[in-house]
Amino acid sequence: MIWIDLKHKLPTDTGIPDWQAWPQAKWEVWLAESQRLVGELAALDAAGRCDERNAFIDAHNAHWGKLKPWLLALSAQKCWFSETRAPYFHYDVEHFRPKKEAKELDGANHRDGYWWLAFDYMNFRICGTVGNRKKGGWFPLVPGSLCSTYQHQCEESENPYLIDPIDDDDVALIAFDEEGKVTPAPGIADWEVRRVDETIKRLKLNEHEPLSEARRKVWQQVDGLIKDFACAESRCKTGTNPAAKGKMKWVRARVRELTQPTAELSSVARWCVLFRNDPQLSRLIG
Repeated sequence: MIWIDLKHKLPTDTGIPDWQAWPQAKWEVWLAESQRLVGELAALDAAGRCDERNAFIDAHNAHWGKLKPWLLALSAQKCWFSETRAPYFHYDVEHFRPKKEAKELDGANHRDGYWWLAFDYMNFRICGTVGNRKKGGWFPLVPGSLCSTYQHQCEESENPYLIDPIDDDDVALIAFDEEGKVTPAPGIADWEVRRVDETIKRLKLNEHEPLSEARRKVWQQVDGLIKDFACAESRCKTGTNPAAKGKMKWVRARVRELTQPTAELSSVARWCVLFRNDPQLSRLIG
């Protein structure tokens, strides 16, 4: 999983690779249309016409589709949950809080969806089809959590199970192992472990074998670089060795390349470096 700083980004921002910034006027038109659409949803909901309300959401999916290229540009064209470009194809604009239903931990649908967030860009995530289809309307809250409604909106006070890629604290709960599996990060609380485990299951982050295999290959690649680095480093201990120093420099460059945020599965590469605990290489990833 990769952290996306959605709270501080807008489609009008310049300097985002592979994105042509929108003029402010275009963005304001999009926001105004979102507000209009939510107003129509509210009228349908107030009239008890929930089936029509949900059909209205589906009929206007092109509105959030306009932001899909921007959302993809924020992650260097990667799925925000799997951090891949290939094994998780194709991409959906996923609603973090489901727009038409909100299923509980057991899959039962005891709550209405967050329909008022259907056109709120802060509720949008990029997710590969494999995970998005499995998640569906699943969005349980911890027992006792506040629950947001249209009349009393408090999403920021909810305590959900699902790990959120726009929350850097959430993303820090995720780790990886050499077999290409997502695991809870070492030392996190039991409640956080449950959140990670449920997120893994509901998004098929380990169940989808091509994804695990892609992670395994990245881990093996970085692990091989670390071994090369250690070998070259040992050859420098007895005196000057230009060839070995050159090898170390090359390895450091490759590690930087594989762990930079734009690289596919960069989180896996980072965890491999951290796991091997080489001080010189660990400094490269902060």
